[in-house]
Amino acid sequence: MNKKVIAVALASAFISTLAYAGGHSHSGKMEACMKAALKKHAGEVLTLEAEISEGKAQYEFDIKDKDGKEWEVECLAKTGKVIEEEQEVANADDPAFKAKAKITQDEAKKIALAKYSGEVVDSEFSIESNGEASYEFDIKTTDGKEMEVEVDAATGKLAENPEEEIYQIGMEQ
Repeated sequence: MNKKVIAVALASAFISTLAYAGGHSHSGKMEACMKAALKKHAGEVLTLEAEISEGKAQYEFDIKDKDGKEWEVECLAKTGKVIEEEQEVANADDPAFKAKAKITQDEAKKIALAKYSGEVVDSEFSIESNGEASYEFDIKTTDGKEMEVEVDAATGKLAENPEEEIYQIGMEQ
């Protein structure tokens, strides 16, 4: 087993299966979720995030596969079931992203910040499981929460279910 995967598992065990932040409790089957995520995309776990979306606890894993592609895999904490997976690409010039994008990153950022005022602390470019492109922003809101917000790169529409990050283990690349 890879050293980073072991480190993520140990850190999660240390934090425990129950974390409390921002008024939310977060508990669940982190190990089952990690196994399910790695079954979808075998590789190195780069980060683990505990999140709340629609009142449900979930885990998000960033995985780098053996071909060097990066994947974001989300899993319900309660059941251990993978609910979403998307490929992360380096930038808006990636051919798959560029072919779908109709709005710029700056336009998408303005849309996200209009709904969730604060500061963008990270941004990513993703190809969703349905082949659509999206911008993803981590926004530190004025009330101190960190929200993960997706904006459709073709339509400029916000995804219906933003995610509140409770904690993260590992560093963004």
